[in-house]
Amino acid sequence: MAVAKIIEITARSDESFEEAIQQGIDKASETVHNIKGAWVKEQKVLVADGKVSGYQVDLKVSFVLD
Repeated sequence: MAVAKIIEITARSDESFEEAIQQGIDKASETVHNIKGAWVKEQKVLVADGKVSGYQVDLKVSFVLD
């Protein structure tokens, strides 16, 4: 039997939503083990001087407890 937990994280990138997602998963993987999946709860662009300056994602990350 497996028991999973879900955490929420926010990640940003100057390049794209995909990069923000990857950076979020990479960082979470440093301290959270057994990550099995994630879903994007929300996407947001950051704007400076009328131009997109960044991409932000809110992720729900699921992992199996030891």
